[in-house]
Amino acid sequence: MKFAQFARSTGLSAAALFLATTAQAHPGHDGDHGLTWEFSGGALHPLGGLDHILAMIAVGIWAAQLGGRARWAVPAAFMAAMAAGAAFGMGGAAFGGVEQAIAASVLALGLLIVTASRMPIAAGMAVAAVFAVFHGVAHGAEMPANTGAIGYGAGFLAATAALHAGGVLLGTLAGRAPKWVRQTAGAVIAVAGGLMLAGA
Repeated sequence: MKFAQFARSTGLSAAALFLATTAQAHPGHDGDHGLTWEFSGGALHPLGGLDHILAMIAVGIWAAQLGGRARWAVPAAFMAAMAAGAAFGMGGAAFGGVEQAIAASVLALGLLIVTASRMPIAAGMAVAAVFAVFHGVAHGAEMPANTGAIGYGAGFLAATAALHAGGVLLGTLAGRAPKWVRQTAGAVIAVAGGLMLAGA
């Protein structure tokens, strides 16, 4: 599954983005709470919302369905784009419809799983990246005051990587099970996304 390549590409992208935006995000605050506290806060953020959890697991499942290099390339694209979106959010960029877009990403990813949609790796990476930007903006905009971007960003990237890995594992196992198992999992995710979108 080439997790080493996944980790390396994601880590380099995230490090570059967060090192570049730390001073912009909270000038004058150099991790007042300490890196451990910041990392924990960042890691808990995606785990505190069902929309984030379902989307990130779904990315992994779908990547496993695509197979080959997509198993690590699609999650890596999601994480890199999420880091970029977080940089915008940390910098105060705001635009409407973020929650609706996140809910829509859950719905769309569920449908991609149900239909076992196939596409070139580059297209799959692009789809994942578009969804990821909105998740990243939400993470960045909700970063607590006086929190360093590096620790917080590393935390939510680590949690996201774990959710992706779990999704890839589930997708791999589902690929060995009857077709209806995968379709049911995708349908549950899609329905949850639809309900979230209706309530957003």
